[in-house]
Amino acid sequence: MSIVKFFNVSNGDMSYIKHNSDSFSIIDCNLPEDKQYRTKILNEIKDIRNKKGIFRFISTHPDEDHFHGLESINKICPIESFYCVKNNVTKPDITPSFKEYCNLRDKAFYIYKGCSRKWLNQGDEERGSAGIKILWPDTSNEDFKLSLKQADNSPNNISPIILYSIQDNAKFLWMGDLETDFMNKIKSAVDWPKIDVLLAPHHGRKSGHIPSEILEKLNPKLIILGHAESKDMDYYTGWNTILKKHSGDITIECSNHFMNIWVEEPKYVEELKHEITELINNPQKLDLSKSLHYIGSISVN
Repeated sequence: MSIVKFFNVSNGDMSYIKHNSDSFSIIDCNLPEDKQYRTKILNEIKDIRNKKGIFRFISTHPDEDHFHGLESINKICPIESFYCVKNNVTKPDITPSFKEYCNLRDKAFYIYKGCSRKWLNQGDEERGSAGIKILWPDTSNEDFKLSLKQADNSPNNISPIILYSIQDNAKFLWMGDLETDFMNKIKSAVDWPKIDVLLAPHHGRKSGHIPSEILEKLNPKLIILGHAESKDMDYYTGWNTILKKHSGDITIECSNHFMNIWVEEPKYVEELKHEITELINNPQKLDLSKSLHYIGSISVN
């Protein structure tokens, strides 16, 4: 069993993977200012970390809404393995979270297209692979190199493309805050896989709309959208979507060739059951928590 959770953290991104191995991965963070919710998230992270031998943090790019609260996570659960795209981004305002990011960045493992790392995507006799593959960036690509030079102004387009594959189950994709114009430039330089769940880039904004040629190759069964003003959102009409600001936290438990999908907000359950095609009731699902609400399951090949 593997669990992927997408936190409803306002205008930022925060996800974790509770692997079906001895690994625990967090991808980005934006800890809320609300003390109760913040404490709940930190306690949940600490509890999972204490049950796993490997803990890693993957940062898509150095923007506050993707690393806010990093210092709090590192305090309660020291980050042994920090992954990011190699960069020297500077900012005029040094927040505590950016300062922590810079400290971790200096001793990070830098990720790039096709990179390999023990237990990230390589197993051995001690433990298996976490199933994480980096599809981008190609650090020799001229468009990427230009984005890296301009990253002090906006680091969006140095975001990596991260694929998490579960054996005999689902595939998940993260794209950070990649923007549409940049995706159009690199679309022929990436091997786009067929996936099951996509966290929409740039929080689902129109500025991060995935070009149709790429989206058709990915062919996701489910797209998760973040927070943005309605006028800025791309709702991916015609695709199965969940909007975090309506659903609250989204938890996807993967086992026995099914993605079992749970949301935090009960008022959104019936709407999702009608909107998302392919949903079935899976009697073999696990009851994860009384605070979560099951909307249904999607079969995966």
